[in-house]
Amino acid sequence: MSAVPEDDETIDRTARALRRRRGLRRRRAVVFTGLGVVAAVAAYTVLAAIAPLPAAAEAASASSTSTITPAAVQPAFPAWGSAAVGMVGRDDLLVKNGSMASEPIASMTKTITALVLLDKHPIAAGSDGPTITFTNADVQILQQVWDEDGSWAPVSAGEQLTEKQALTAMLLPSANNYAISLANWGFGSVDAFLTYANSWLSAHHFTGTRLTDPSGLDPGSVSTPVDLVGIGKLVLADPVLSVIVDTPTATLPGAGTVNNGNQLLGQDGIVGIKTGWTDQAGHCLLFAASVTVHGHPLKLVGVVTGAPDYSNLWSDVPTLLKSVEDGFHQVNVGTASTDYGSYRSVWGDSADLKSEKAGSIFVFSNAPVTVTVRSASVTLVKPGDAVGTVTYSGSGQTFTSTLTVAKAVTDPGLGWRLTHPLLLFP
Repeated sequence: MSAVPEDDETIDRTARALRRRRGLRRRRAVVFTGLGVVAAVAAYTVLAAIAPLPAAAEAASASSTSTITPAAVQPAFPAWGSAAVGMVGRDDLLVKNGSMASEPIASMTKTITALVLLDKHPIAAGSDGPTITFTNADVQILQQVWDEDGSWAPVSAGEQLTEKQALTAMLLPSANNYAISLANWGFGSVDAFLTYANSWLSAHHFTGTRLTDPSGLDPGSVSTPVDLVGIGKLVLADPVLSVIVDTPTATLPGAGTVNNGNQLLGQDGIVGIKTGWTDQAGHCLLFAASVTVHGHPLKLVGVVTGAPDYSNLWSDVPTLLKSVEDGFHQVNVGTASTDYGSYRSVWGDSADLKSEKAGSIFVFSNAPVTVTVRSASVTLVKPGDAVGTVTYSGSGQTFTSTLTVAKAVTDPGLGWRLTHPLLLFP
């Protein structure tokens, strides 16, 4: 049986229905695709808005250790002999020059005699010590000193001085006879004194020092510049001797008026300690000075040996002392102008680190000051937020300050977040 051909109207209706169905499918696809895109964009926007920002990058100097090195001291050493300068409260020498070997020390020996005597016969606070009666034996000692052409002070049989007065008679005019008489009084004999003195020196670790007499006239009484600086510190620490060596003149029973041989006393802060001279030692000075440098009170102790004459000492020691004082530095730290680095965000914000407070480190010469900066990892900060610390350390001192930021690192906003997906979602 043959098929019945469809008429043209039927065919047209069928075609239109097919086209409608296809159009509907396309419209549905577009709608669903659009909805998907909208959903994806919305999700991305939400995620971008809440995504954590990358931490601000720190400049290299923001977490580091560095060193400040002040200028080295330029000591004005004399052209002759040896020299050394130290400071009370510091074990090592500040500066030194020339031989540091043991050499004759002339009348600087008397500082050791005085320290040893007070070790054996201490003077109580508020007292001048026991009374010493001098005899014909002491007059004979004076005659012996005259024969040796040594320095001396008057003495007479029956003369009475307190221990402090006798020490003054020995130290101010550098009287050899009083050094010998005090050794006899304090220990029974010079030999007994020497045994005690050398044991005392050993106990105090003055290994380069040895006495063969109480006055220093004998060239066998020797010391080193290092030891002499230490001995000078002990003199300053003694309440009796520190006063005596800083006394320009004194009037004593029997001995009369005695003058301090140290012509620098009272100049440039000098407060002692002892002159000395022999052919073997040359002209010498164990000195101390109380000075204030950059607001810091200091006690400097020094020694110079081997000067051609006393005039060289009086001119060259103040010059040396001034050059040592100039070697101290007040290193200002934590200042507003110091660069501690900065935070820099990938979206362009930056914030410099600054110290919350300023201070100083007091150093001598080129002693280094170590600077240690520690900063935290941050993303967003407000001005004044604490982000780390800076610590300066040098010469036994430490200064620490909080580091803050000078300006804000703020959120870059939704626009930046939407356009930088690789930075937000690495």
